[in-house]
Amino acid sequence: MKHLDRITTNPDRMGGNPCIEGTRVTVGTIVGLIAENHTTDEILDAYPYLESADIQAALRYAAWRSEESEVALETE
Repeated sequence: MKHLDRITTNPDRMGGNPCIEGTRVTVGTIVGLIAENHTTDEILDAYPYLESADIQAALRYAAWRSEESEVALETE
């Protein structure tokens, strides 16, 4: 998905958790900061190597993942 191209996962980095590309900042970190009422500007001050588009990508990714559903596979 084009709008998720800033998010990467690597099993050898941050336990495979989704991160902003080229960083060790996880989607969960960003979503958690937003949930604690930190503003985009505060997050960018704390992580100056991020861009506002990274924060938006993290929120899009989290929203996308929250809409996924698991399908149980039948076993023999």
